[in-house]
Amino acid sequence: MQETLERLKARRDDEGFTLIELLIVIIILAILATIVIFAVGTTTHNAAAASCKSTVKEIQTAVEAYKAQTGTFPGALTVLAGTTTGRTGTTVGPWLKSTPPTSATANKNYWFSNTVSTTGAIKVYTHGDATGATTTTTICGSA
Repeated sequence: MQETLERLKARRDDEGFTLIELLIVIIILAILATIVIFAVGTTTHNAAAASCKSTVKEIQTAVEAYKAQTGTFPGALTVLAGTTTGRTGTTVGPWLKSTPPTSATANKNYWFSNTVSTTGAIKVYTHGDATGATTTTTICGSA
C-alpha cells in the first residue's frame, strides 16, 4: 500500500501542469487576444475613414465635372451615375461608376445626402463614436 502511494505521488510530480501554470498561460493568451482585438478595431476604423475621404474626393470631382459640362450643379447624386445633354447639345456623363451610399443602411460608416443644393453643397453623414452619434459635414460648396 505504501509503495502504491509513493508511486502515485511520484507520477503526479512528473506528469502534467499545475493549476497555477495553466492559469498563467490562460491570462497571457487573454492579454494577447485583447491587444489583437484593439489593433484590428483601429485598422477597421482607419480603413473606413480612408474610404470616406476617397469617396468625397470622387464626388467633388464628379460634381465639378458635371457643372463644367452642363453649366449647373446636379440636382441629386444619382444624376452623376447617368448621362445627360451638355451645353453643346452632346451627351455627357456618366461622372461616377455607381451612386455613393445615400442611407445608413447602405453603409454603416458614412453616407451622403442624395440632394445637391444650387450651390453644389452635399452633406456627408458619419458615425463618429461608439454611441452611434451622427456627424454632418458639407462638401462641394456652401450649405
